[in-house]
Amino acid sequence: MTRNLRQSCRTIASTSALAALLVTAAASPAALAAQPSADASTPAPAPTTASAAPPTAATGTLADGAAWRAEVPANWNGKLVLFAHGFRPGPANPAWDTGFTPTASALVARGYAVASSSYATAGWALGTAAQDQLDTLAAFEQRFGKANRVIAVGRSMGGLVTSMMAEIPDSGIDGAVSTCGLVGGGVSLNNYQLDAAYAAAELLLPGQDIRLAGFTTPAESAETIAALKAALQQATASADGRARLALVAALLNTPTELDGVDANNPEALAAAQAKLVLETLPTVIERRHTIVNAAGGDSGWTTGVDYAKVLQSSAQRQLVGHMYATAGLNLNRDLSTLTANADIEPSNQGLRWMLRTSTPTGELQVPLLATHTTVDLLAPVEYQEEYAETVRQAGRNSLFRQAFVNRAGHCNFTVAENIAAIEAMDQRLQTGHWGSIATTANLQHAATSLDLDGANYVEFRPDEFINDRVWTPTR
Repeated sequence: MTRNLRQSCRTIASTSALAALLVTAAASPAALAAQPSADASTPAPAPTTASAAPPTAATGTLADGAAWRAEVPANWNGKLVLFAHGFRPGPANPAWDTGFTPTASALVARGYAVASSSYATAGWALGTAAQDQLDTLAAFEQRFGKANRVIAVGRSMGGLVTSMMAEIPDSGIDGAVSTCGLVGGGVSLNNYQLDAAYAAAELLLPGQDIRLAGFTTPAESAETIAALKAALQQATASADGRARLALVAALLNTPTELDGVDANNPEALAAAQAKLVLETLPTVIERRHTIVNAAGGDSGWTTGVDYAKVLQSSAQRQLVGHMYATAGLNLNRDLSTLTANADIEPSNQGLRWMLRTSTPTGELQVPLLATHTTVDLLAPVEYQEEYAETVRQAGRNSLFRQAFVNRAGHCNFTVAENIAAIEAMDQRLQTGHWGSIATTANLQHAATSLDLDGANYVEFRPDEFINDRVWTPTR
């Protein structure tokens, strides 16, 4: 998708001064009870100093009903980390993300203040999330005074929120760290998941009328999920099915570097991928209704997609070809079938909303460091290739750096890795240039030097994200 199209569909709201509308209150040091966000991993807590004075806590409610919370150490260094949480299915929607608590505690111990918010709604909250974060910043500074430096940090969907914030002129943030972010954007998120679901339905359940888009409730997608689960499971029992599962896995950007799996053994790798597809595809379909409801329509489409070209761009095309050859199936015939029968069109309203609220343009206004694990089922690491291309097309490469952690799992970072990334951004803001600050070697050294819970930053280059496209109306 071209940057100009994304930019033309974006309407960035200016940061409103809601001080008079914000409800702020000093809170007791008691912890706010909350459930972890849906995407949260919980690393080992950072060590604390028994003699340290407890931080001052404050809570409040924003004008749109979102809640915020902040913790400020007694020895506050004037720097604020503004945290954006990831996807939450609801109904629980607390201000404080307990999955981030170990990192937040380590930051407070190092003198940083930490503030976070819920968003006005659970689910796909991109309609208000960036503004909720900026209004939390306004509430924090009304309560504690202006921060000397503000670093926005986000995880998963919150990583996308943070990237969107980094594009807002004069937002009040100085730098950003996006971790395991959905930085390919909401439209690409819908399309890569739809491509995989469509291929599974078309090739494994031919002739059946399987609904794949426009879900507005979990109940509406339940029948689809049950049918696809059964088809995917049955496919593992035959060579034809395993070949087609390999194609579905490629369209889903399913990882190929898996612990305990020989990447040089295509049958073993395809079998491991098939298991991951069976675990992942139903989950993402079940969550789809929250995006549809937020956007006012489904932004995904298959119409006009040439699936032979899509697969040709994939680093997994040889694996898929091998599995088809082993089964004696004609890959080109299946790809032609997918292309010929692709007839799902997007909702115009849903697509416009997703382009406006949930799709980065790359027009960074402040420095941004993006970190990602090398194996991630819910936010493919290939997203980082797509995002780097977007930033490069926008001419903002000088503001952007990426770093990768060799580990499996969505948002599965250690506290040390998070702190190293945040402090790298702090150094970047202090010096005014990147230099070697965000190199793999320096991040790894900084993280291991913290003597917390380990680190595994590695040199890594993600493969092509193959599901990016521009909608061309057919009439």
